Amino acid sequence: MKKFSIFILSSLAIVVMGCTTEQTEPDQLTSENLFKVYEAKVDNALTREGENCLEVELIAGQNHIAGLVTAETIDGLLKITYSAGPDWTIGATHLSLGECEQIPTTGSGNPKIGHFEHSSEHSEGVNEVVYEFPIEYLLEDFCFAAHAEVTGPTGGETAWASGTEFDGNSWAMFVEALLNGCTSGGGDDDEPVVK
Repeated sequence: MKKFSIFILSSLAIVVMGCTTEQTEPDQLTSENLFKVYEAKVDNALTREGENCLEVELIAGQNHIAGLVTAETIDGLLKITYSAGPDWTIGATHLSLGECEQIPTTGSGNPKIGHFEHSSEHSEGVNEVVYEFPIEYLLEDFCFAAHAEVTGPTGGETAWASGTEFDGNSWAMFVEALLNGCTSGGGDDDEPVVK
């Protein structure tokens, strides 16, 4: 019995010593865990001060302007902001960011919103959502597809940042952008602009 107990203890010690905690190295980071998202309830979200170099309309239900989607670079981060207009709120957002051909699509060319790198549900009454992503992981030419579930005077709608339509048979859109080149309005040369 003594030999058996020593054998079990020895085996257990080998197993415990063989287990290590695996740390994620920077090159093992996925784009999903590089995203940070913030939400807010802001008075007059569309009239906030400041100038963004990339600004497109957030189109709800194909026919309504529900707000704006803007992009700017601050302290090495690309910040993409969904700002709802008056009487609109944002219930959920979905964002795909990177090379244009990397935005998840179906075989027929429609976006796979459920496969976007980041999705987030938001608290009731939220009218501003900000995504942050390190610009060091972006190419000069990049694309993003910014989708939202919004509620406004017309009820619940799906919304897209205005841009180029996908090849499929939906009205979904993506924005083609350049990381550098914004020189109007006193912005830095490394602010994003619509391509």
